Amino acid sequence: MARITNVSEPAVSQVLPAREHAWQTERLHKDHQRLPPRRSRFTTLSGAPIKDLYTPTDVADIDYLADLGFPGQYPFTRGVHASMYRGRPWTIRQVAGFGQAEDTNRRYKYLLAHGETGLSTDFDLPTLLGYDSDHPVYSREVGKIGVAIDTVVDAHALFADIPLDEISTSLTINGSAAVLLAMYRVTGDERGISGDLLTGTIQNDILKEYTAQNEFIFPPEPSVKLVVDTMEYAAKCMPRFNPVSICGYHIREAGATAIEELALTLSAGITYLEAAKKRGIDPDALAPRVSFFFDVHSDFFEEIAKLRAARRLWAHLMRERLGCRDPRSWLMRAHAQTAGVSLTAQQPLNNIVRTTIEALSGVLGGVQSLHTNSFDEAYAIPSEQAIKIAVRTQQILLHETGVGDVVDPLAGSYYIERLTKDIEEQAKALIEQIDAMGGLVAAIGSGYVNQLIADSAWEQQTQVEANDRVIVGVNDFVDDENPSGMDLFELDPLTAERQIRRLKEVKSSREQRRVGEALRAIESTACDPRKNLMPEIEEAVRARCTVGEVCGVLREVWGEQRPSTRF
Repeated sequence: MARITNVSEPAVSQVLPAREHAWQTERLHKDHQRLPPRRSRFTTLSGAPIKDLYTPTDVADIDYLADLGFPGQYPFTRGVHASMYRGRPWTIRQVAGFGQAEDTNRRYKYLLAHGETGLSTDFDLPTLLGYDSDHPVYSREVGKIGVAIDTVVDAHALFADIPLDEISTSLTINGSAAVLLAMYRVTGDERGISGDLLTGTIQNDILKEYTAQNEFIFPPEPSVKLVVDTMEYAAKCMPRFNPVSICGYHIREAGATAIEELALTLSAGITYLEAAKKRGIDPDALAPRVSFFFDVHSDFFEEIAKLRAARRLWAHLMRERLGCRDPRSWLMRAHAQTAGVSLTAQQPLNNIVRTTIEALSGVLGGVQSLHTNSFDEAYAIPSEQAIKIAVRTQQILLHETGVGDVVDPLAGSYYIERLTKDIEEQAKALIEQIDAMGGLVAAIGSGYVNQLIADSAWEQQTQVEANDRVIVGVNDFVDDENPSGMDLFELDPLTAERQIRRLKEVKSSREQRRVGEALRAIESTACDPRKNLMPEIEEAVRARCTVGEVCGVLREVWGEQRPSTRF
């Protein structure tokens, strides 16, 4: 077998263990007496113990051809493209979304003018939860954490003067994702851009909502069915668009470890594709357009290893478990975002350093697109100055550091390869444990997943409070710096009023008969689990039905999911 080391087999199995033991007892022990270790125990952020030293003995069970291979080839540990960033730099994608569509459109243009290469959109709470801006409870949240979208009229304003056939767009939405996906297609179509020219990604990963963000609408079973509907619809109508981005980011932000993030994310991907296969859809027809969205946290080496392990494990699952035959189905295309929970309100300029290091781990881990958080996001939606620095961070990494000039430059590192292998094996074991419970939907329903994440979050928080884990500026190196002079973003207080006024205008000008027929068709189709709902949702969007109207019909048919109280 082709090992990852040039040291001969006898040396690995016989000479090195004895030499390493001698080094530990004769040299390392003396150093520890003279210079005691900074901590009694060194671990990764996920709690895995870190040895003093890694040698060829730690990678003796790793076969180069079987476990690493070459970039662009199975099992894709070393990257999904042969040339990686030499041929195709990662997409610089900064999230934008606030106020009305026109407000976010201006932010899009600002970012594009400063070097962003892909759009990314956050939506406000009413849109995320499938309500309209005039909802009696949620109207107070219009435009605050993202852009307000009620009808396709808003979608046209959101993408005004944006060449949708030339730029990739990401839409961060889940519960009402099917409606927004239809809006994107209809917006392009009404502008003369056919669906086969649209590129981008919609998050549409509803399962993580039940465990992390709680922005769900319907119960899990019909929600998974709706995800499969969108996957089938996109494969036919928008073949270059990714209809689901399996999202570990919010799972990690909720407190999961890197291993739990990886296992739960891949388990969700398996759930969607196996549901599609059960419906009779060939996984090879859908898997090539499945993408992933990971958190890159502050443990530099663990995050690199996590991304490498993710590609390898997904390749094995697709080929061996799902039976995919198309090599495009085996590869994992991933977006990453620096860790929001690592940002601190204390000494906020430190966040620029944190974000840079996390972004570097994403690049060295081989992601296809990257979002770098802005230093002021612990306070508000990013200011223009802060978000420009975030873009410049990626540009400096790409153009000044040389990190993208070599494919998988850390491959062969004894520590990286051991960590990659360990993360893969532990994530695989957790997936198997979830399978034994009946799958991810059953594991969510039992409260197991929520408890798993809550326990990990509690463990990490207790480490910070006990000063076992240092957060600079928070529990150590604290000073009296006052960030009050920061130029923070402020939302126009008249946003909700303006948005509700436009919603009323759209409702009064549309063809009411067509609206009624479209909504009745959705109700009828939703009652039959064998039928794909997307054609009816698309027609409703064309008729200028609102997000709240479409989701309201589905609420009547499927019911609403209530937050779990089991922990």
